[in-house]
Order: sequence, then C-alpha cells, then structure tokens
Amino acid sequence: QLQVVESGGGLVQLGESLTLSCAASGFTLYSYAIGWFRQAPGKEREGVLCINTFGASQNSADSVKGRFIISRDNAKNEVYLQLNSLKPEDTGVYYCAASSLRVCLKDPSRYELWGQGTQVTVSS
Repeated sequence: QLQVVESGGGLVQLGESLTLSCAASGFTLYSYAIGWFRQAPGKEREGVLCINTFGASQNSADSVKGRFIISRDNAKNEVYLQLNSLKPEDTGVYYCAASSLRVCLKDPSRYELWGQGTQVTVSS
C-alpha cells in the first residue's frame, strides 16, 4: 500500500523552529514530486514548498520564503520541511503529498497521495 506519513508537529513559541518529516512506504519518494501543504482553520489548503524528482525545490508561498527549507533523504525515503522563525500565522495542519507527475505543481488536485497531516501551533 502506497502511503505517506507526516510527523514532527507540535506547539512552539514565536521565533522557534520545527522540522517536519514525511515518510513514504510502498514507493520511493525520489520518484515523485513531494509537496508540503498547510491548512489553517477556516482557510483553504495552500502549497508551501515542493521538491521534484531532480531534487530541485520550488517555493509556493511567499510568506515562508527564506524561513522554510525542504530537503530529501533518499536513503531514509523521507522528505523534511524545516520551519524556522515561526510566526502565529504559520499555525495549521501541515500535509505532505506525492505526485507521480514528478514536477512541482501548486494545484493540490495533482497530488495523488496525501498523509493525515501534522498539527503545528505557534503561540505568541
């Protein structure tokens, strides 16, 4: 069964950091484009960062530019999202998603596999 599972969320203070992990089973992550999305209460799901099969990253949200970093460990079959200088507006459920199209796309509907999400809460 193909699936991705997120972990690493939690409650942090303004300015702190977190690293989220996306672990894949049943397939190799580097064969897919992996996107991180987030959804705040009452808002639509938005793309954050994505990494394609060539290892190139694409930023989907200007609000996280320079603060969030995406990376991949092929040996562990995991993708990470490092969240730095966190702000209360970064609060939400963070999802990783895999697309067999292999390139980063902003449209969430182009990603076939989704995890259950991990909650990130930033307090001021």
